[in-house]
Amino acid sequence: MAMNQYSKLIKRAQNGECILIDGATGTEVERRGVPQLDNAWNGGGALSHPEIVKQIHKDYIDLGAEIVISNTFATTKHALTDAKQENNFEALNRRGVELVIQAKEELKNDKVLVAGGISYWTWTGNKPSLEELKLSVTEQAQIMRDAGADFIMLEMMIDIEQMVTTIEAAQSSGLPLWIGLTCEPNASNQMCLRDGEKLENVIDVIKSYNPDVINIMHTEVEFVDRCLEILQSQWKGLTGVYAHSGKSVNGEWTFNNVISAQEYCEYSAKWKYQGVSFIGGCCGVHTEHIDLMNKKLFS
Repeated sequence: MAMNQYSKLIKRAQNGECILIDGATGTEVERRGVPQLDNAWNGGGALSHPEIVKQIHKDYIDLGAEIVISNTFATTKHALTDAKQENNFEALNRRGVELVIQAKEELKNDKVLVAGGISYWTWTGNKPSLEELKLSVTEQAQIMRDAGADFIMLEMMIDIEQMVTTIEAAQSSGLPLWIGLTCEPNASNQMCLRDGEKLENVIDVIKSYNPDVINIMHTEVEFVDRCLEILQSQWKGLTGVYAHSGKSVNGEWTFNNVISAQEYCEYSAKWKYQGVSFIGGCCGVHTEHIDLMNKKLFS
């Protein structure tokens, strides 16, 4: 039996090819004028402005991205509850995936793979209990699977406890799993997850779950090299990078200090040379960045 598209992609990466992920969707939705949800950031676009969200996906596909992540970073049940949008949990997650599928179908591009993006970030600081998180992520991943996602992309894992709960819940969907770690140095200049766990310890925990890919994501560009050094010394599987640039102020992304497309491309060339298999961009890294990367590094 012929390998499916996902298996082919993984095989290409294992054979040494570097593959382009899309750029930011959440901040690009914001940049194109879609209004935010209170306490759930840019998660409402799949229902409020589906054509804009779909066009963003199409733009990234046109620019060469082979992996497109659904605009579902902010559609966890606890975030939507904080936003008084819990009744749209199923619809936002299903439509988030369906819009990527529609984008690739309208472009007649069957090479593109759809990643269902799941995070547990909270904009209010109200964390669900681990049991609540497990139940909601289990449901979220199953909705994405049934909507047609090819795999689950866990995003912005910032601590071990919630990360492990999220991994186990997402794996129940039966879909392949990629894990995205958000890192920064601590006061002793050791590279850690955002909530303080040393990156070495985190990778040790992740290994037992055997994900297909570990990504350094939503991490400042200048910290990525150090993260990769630790990751690649402990993990012999596939790695990816989609860094961010800029910062959030009162829930809105600031675009005036975002890294240039040229500079991000230069960093990406270095990551590719270091053996990273998948490269894209997170918040602040948009179509112009992906366009230049595709032309310089992937064409």
